[in-house]
Amino acid sequence: MIRCIVALFAVAALAGPALAGDDGEVNMKLATVAPKGTPWSDLLERYKAAVDEKSGGKIKVRAFLGGVKGDEQSIARQVYKGSLQMGGVSTGAMAAIVPDMDILELPYLFDDFAQADAILDQVRPIVEKLLEEKGFKLIMYSENGYRSFGLKGFEGDDTKERFIHSPADLKAVKMRSQESPVHVAMYRALGASPVTIAVGEVLSSLQTGVCEGMDNTPLFIQAVSWHQAIKYYTVSEHIYQPALLVVNKAWFDGLSPELQAAVLGPKEALEAKGRTAVRALGPLLLKNFEASGVKVYSLTPEEKKAFKDATRPTWAARREAASATGKELFDAIMKAKGL
Repeated sequence: MIRCIVALFAVAALAGPALAGDDGEVNMKLATVAPKGTPWSDLLERYKAAVDEKSGGKIKVRAFLGGVKGDEQSIARQVYKGSLQMGGVSTGAMAAIVPDMDILELPYLFDDFAQADAILDQVRPIVEKLLEEKGFKLIMYSENGYRSFGLKGFEGDDTKERFIHSPADLKAVKMRSQESPVHVAMYRALGASPVTIAVGEVLSSLQTGVCEGMDNTPLFIQAVSWHQAIKYYTVSEHIYQPALLVVNKAWFDGLSPELQAAVLGPKEALEAKGRTAVRALGPLLLKNFEASGVKVYSLTPEEKKAFKDATRPTWAARREAASATGKELFDAIMKAKGL
């Protein structure tokens, strides 16, 4: 009998409408791969407290940090199915279900943080439309930040530096790529050999030689200890990676208007704080890399231009493959950039 009751509740949860107990409480499970002690986990803890306050304690939020619910793509799928109500994931991971989200991660799409903020805010209605077409509701933006290249040293030669000064330095190099067509296309445009590897397998893949390098932000690399397997980090800032806090739309639609307002309410107070917290750590994390034995080099403007030129063809190719709404998003970004 108990198993039957549990099964009935599971089916009801997957169907979408929010289930309230006899006392009117609603359970809300959220997940992220970010471990405790990171800006992401702090943002979610603040969000959890704000929802509790705004709902008068009626929404009980339980946060699962550090990837205990799986990698980012798995979290996105669980929110899609309704077994999780909320997830905090990168736009690249969300592209597993909403393919056009990876338009936001085209190489060198945003010139700086200020431009990224302004354009993302401007195209928010289109982003919301794309997400809602697939059963998600956008709560707020956050970010992973700017991704750059990390490499192991040359095999058996600790005297030769391995910074990436030009696309030629990546020719045929086995680079771990996020499981995203845009990321794979970028690496191919640079002449590298991309290998798609799930987050949980990257460190061991670097250590065993399955790949020679990877790209990610200082924040994420530090959080998952990938810096332990590299010796060189080239600050190329080739992809700005937004992140999204999303809920299952059917679950959200099943809430009362008051509880919907509680779920949406924290955005104004927390969105800017989340971005600021991530960015403030960047310079400190690069110093931490150096302190742990990783050498750091920043591309010059001239060197960065070579990467921009080499990867620019990926833009037109991505637009060609986009849905009608995806093309609308791409064109709106180009217009905002004055292109």
